[in-house]
Amino acid sequence: MLSSEPGGDNRHAVLKIDFHTHTSEDPVDRIIHSTYGLIDRAVELGFNALAVTLHDHQLGDQCLRDYARERGIVLLPGVERTIAGKHVVLVNFPAEAARVRSLDEVRRLKARANGLVIAPHPFFPGASCLGRALMDRHAGLFDAVEWSYFWTQGANFNARARRWAEERGKPLVGNSDLHNLRQLGRTCSWVAAEPDAEAICEAVRAGRVRVQTEPVPVWELAQVLGGMAWRGRRSADQLQVAREEPHPQLVRPLPGVVD
Repeated sequence: MLSSEPGGDNRHAVLKIDFHTHTSEDPVDRIIHSTYGLIDRAVELGFNALAVTLHDHQLGDQCLRDYARERGIVLLPGVERTIAGKHVVLVNFPAEAARVRSLDEVRRLKARANGLVIAPHPFFPGASCLGRALMDRHAGLFDAVEWSYFWTQGANFNARARRWAEERGKPLVGNSDLHNLRQLGRTCSWVAAEPDAEAICEAVRAGRVRVQTEPVPVWELAQVLGGMAWRGRRSADQLQVAREEPHPQLVRPLPGVVD
């Protein structure tokens, strides 16, 4: 555990938050659980806020926001945008965040919106990770750096992210990069803020955030990664449809009805 919760200003509530999650509405990855299922699990684990950050698509469904709010969850708008092959998590931006094509466009969007630009899993070995060169070149763009769920006692690519953040005075945020509900809660953020999207973003930028994390047992990590590999990604035709057509309206579940 890096730290259990924020210290300092006690005038604010302390919120349990995950800023990086995926659900079955994702146009790229095949995922079993719906956003409703994620919200229900978050309530069970005592979360106060979530950002659903689908790949290149931002959810805008009012039914989801209402469902979350009725259960005490602030549902933050978000997207994991792919820019020149690299992933950037954008939280609490307008829907156009899902269409930005360069980091310069992100910078212009950030200048007129109260959102967070998060560097997700930046030093992991994947091709979609930002890496040192881009992180250094665009250091001023990022509001926070992610400490990811994906680490074990023997392998931890988050350590470099922590050093980079400390060298530049950037806050760390703990996220699950959730593709399986079993991931939720092992790594998360505690933010000293009122339960409001604008206040949460301002608190993170001000550094009123601490990471709670623990290493993932190897057997659990194998199950999570194995499930992701087995489910795979959507076909090229499905991806093209997702880019060209609006996401279908989600239907709110009826009380007492289980899928």
